[in-house]
Amino acid sequence: MSIRLAIATLSILILASSCMKSIDCDLVIHNAKIYSMDAGEEVYEAMAIKDGKILELGPERQILNKYSYTESYDAQLQPIYPGFIDAHCHFLGYGLSLQQLELKGSESFEEVVARIVKYDETKIGDWIEGRGWDHTLWKVEEYTDQHILDSLYPATPTLRRKVEAYPDKTILDSLFPNTPILIRRIDGHAALANQKALDLAQIDENTLVNGGHIEILEGRLTGILVDNAVDLVRDIIPAPNETQIKSALIRAQGNCFQVGLTTVDDAGLDKSDIEIIDELQKLGLLKMRIYAMLSDNTENFDHYLASGPTKTDLLNVRSFKFYGDGALGSRGACLIKPYTDDTSNYGMLLNEEDHFRKYANLLSKKGFQMNTHCIGDSAARMIMKVYAEVLMSSNDKRWRIEHAQIINQKDFSFFKDYNIIPSVQPTHATSDMRWAVLRVGRERLLNGYAYDKLRKQNDIVALGTDFPIEGISPIETFYAAVARKDKEGNPIAGFQKENALSRSDALKGMTIWAAKSNFEEKEKGSLEKGKFADFIILNNDLMECSESAILNSSVTRTYINGACVYKN
Repeated sequence: MSIRLAIATLSILILASSCMKSIDCDLVIHNAKIYSMDAGEEVYEAMAIKDGKILELGPERQILNKYSYTESYDAQLQPIYPGFIDAHCHFLGYGLSLQQLELKGSESFEEVVARIVKYDETKIGDWIEGRGWDHTLWKVEEYTDQHILDSLYPATPTLRRKVEAYPDKTILDSLFPNTPILIRRIDGHAALANQKALDLAQIDENTLVNGGHIEILEGRLTGILVDNAVDLVRDIIPAPNETQIKSALIRAQGNCFQVGLTTVDDAGLDKSDIEIIDELQKLGLLKMRIYAMLSDNTENFDHYLASGPTKTDLLNVRSFKFYGDGALGSRGACLIKPYTDDTSNYGMLLNEEDHFRKYANLLSKKGFQMNTHCIGDSAARMIMKVYAEVLMSSNDKRWRIEHAQIINQKDFSFFKDYNIIPSVQPTHATSDMRWAVLRVGRERLLNGYAYDKLRKQNDIVALGTDFPIEGISPIETFYAAVARKDKEGNPIAGFQKENALSRSDALKGMTIWAAKSNFEEKEKGSLEKGKFADFIILNNDLMECSESAILNSSVTRTYINGACVYKN
């Protein structure tokens, strides 16, 4: 080859190399293990991002050679996942709860009272509000049916417990005769009010409430209110002002970014809440993506059924949240047969069947999704029959059953026949397993918290936490889903392990399946060309680490629209 030809050839190669790297982008993530969660569940080494969206994923050298970038990040072989989606939580409620008395972890009612006394010294306003007490963690006695408990929880004696009765308001009346108090149980479906609060709400022994219960023992109010009865007091407590709401949203966002959440499904918002969220998002102060479930109330129906669903890149308003029944822990979940540990009690529906039927028809016509809280098997059966009347057959309405905790064996087929999506919270199973068998007995419990059985109906299950009832961490959701154990590693063999999700399915439940349950799978839930660059980097590989190491995982970085919103 002549010198002249060699020089020409070299020039062409240099020019070609220069042309190959001619596409501009904002950010390249490389030297990574990127779990795309696309249809083929491909794993990539690098990703190019521009204007908040993904341009391409591929091998390291291919992406680095092809793109000119403003910024790059060497992930040092750490795993990257699509941003986690919490398919059922109370984002605003969580933020507001951080402004109130925290009662989670109280080991006795005496400790609850001590926390109230301390809180009273610095409280702002006339009321004391708190949340998080759990009487199933307090003084206990041995449960006698060892056969049932041994079969479910072998070699785990700490789970062999029978719950104590609810607390009583007497000591609160003595200590706080002039200060109204309302402290809600951890599930939010029961509360204890002192006499001052009951007086302000005009509640006495003759007060009646539909879909709720006011506890009376020996002819006197104990202060315990269940389900709709709680609202009699809540409705007279001064609502948080706009400043408090904005502060709550920003604080909740910061905490959620730390655990890798980039989208939250807020289950129960009002029109005024939506307006504040939209304002903060447009100002760039609230970057969290929010899928809004509107509360079941007149103001929301009047406005949104007239205006229809609305959507921005950060806010999606296209569903309504209904309550079919209460909670299992407070015995408000509506059951087909009575509670095993309270044989005269079936729980209760929180509204008439015709109410759900009326709005199911309206929502279907107006293009809204219907998402209904159903804990007990009777509530789930009733709601799914109403769904079936409206949906009639296979469809793409994506109506959801929220929680789906106890399902009758005969009713699982509703999910498949009418394309109903189960939206579940795996940490509920590991929180409730201490006492759930006492509530419903062994036979019913075998169809309780049946996440894999639900998943098999339509090959989809959306995962969330229901925070602040549970913690906000998606890592704990993942662990509870695959290991079926609590954070202490109990039970050793896992709780009803036959309904554990595979690691792949658990990850889908927090990403692409959760996005699909929100009608958002074309823009998020997986890392693919054209989708939002919402992703997280972990210090640990959830798909390959040992089961015991899952809970040691933490978020290194969280990105929304290709911008880092949290780094550790």
